[in-house]
Amino acid sequence: MILMKDLRVIFMGTPDFSVPVLKKLISNCNVVLVVTQPDKKVGRKQEIKFSPVKEVAIENNIEVYQPERIKEEYQKVINTPCDIIITCAYGQIIPKEILDFPRLGCVNVHASLLPKNRGGAPIHWAIIRGEKRTGITIMYMAPGMDDGDIIKQSGIDILDSDNVGTLHDKLSDLGAKLLIETLPSIINGTNERISQDESEVTFSYAIKREQERLDFNLNGKDIVNRIRGLNPWPLANILINGEEMKVYEASFESKNIKEIGKVIDVKKDSIGITCADGVIYLRKIKPFGKRTMEVKDYLNGVKLEDIFNWNIN
Repeated sequence: MILMKDLRVIFMGTPDFSVPVLKKLISNCNVVLVVTQPDKKVGRKQEIKFSPVKEVAIENNIEVYQPERIKEEYQKVINTPCDIIITCAYGQIIPKEILDFPRLGCVNVHASLLPKNRGGAPIHWAIIRGEKRTGITIMYMAPGMDDGDIIKQSGIDILDSDNVGTLHDKLSDLGAKLLIETLPSIINGTNERISQDESEVTFSYAIKREQERLDFNLNGKDIVNRIRGLNPWPLANILINGEEMKVYEASFESKNIKEIGKVIDVKKDSIGITCADGVIYLRKIKPFGKRTMEVKDYLNGVKLEDIFNWNIN
């Protein structure tokens, strides 16, 4: 039987979420190739930016492959001898030619308790939907979206204080830990293989631009969940007098209200906007063209009468 340290792994991943998984694999296995998304040009100067996964690979002298379209440019992968392919937030659909290649299969680290929240934004939608629990699924990859057999799962509670950033970090660390705990059973063939219950499936597709806009016709709890579920990226927003204001943090108070989407209360540290069943109090914002700030600081530079006259869309 092959030892963990001798396990030849091709790793496919791209963002920060994938980094703890890759680091654990480097510490415990033999990572022979890292596949990640192509470099991006960012900022006004259009400077080249490597993916976080590529940076780790370079630091550890591991070969990096960055195809534009893995569906068409998979030959490099299947020409690289390996025992297993492990993916985590890679960002492209993996073709069948790769799925069929390694003798131990293709294994994915997914940030939800499948079959809930299949798709590219499971952390965001778990919070937006007000779910109380999420976790990590180690699964065999299949041609469909996150529909392969489950190998192992581990869950955690979603706290009221969690946002995408905090939950992302918890799940990223959990994913790395669970994968390393699960790999020995995959190597020796004693792991579980559980089919997903299709009747329990939900989807969590990537956040669209229009889904970032807050709708004050909704209940306050749903609005606060959306703010948490978009913080710190891509961020919820509201349109005030035609200009977009980003919203980082808010709270809700249940009240009887007469009109929706109006500023009715300004406190020393918050601005209250009416919603379907009460008032949403903005607490941390980024006004158009300005820095991110606490509302108490924002209030130092504006007139109260102007706030009460906000036209909110």
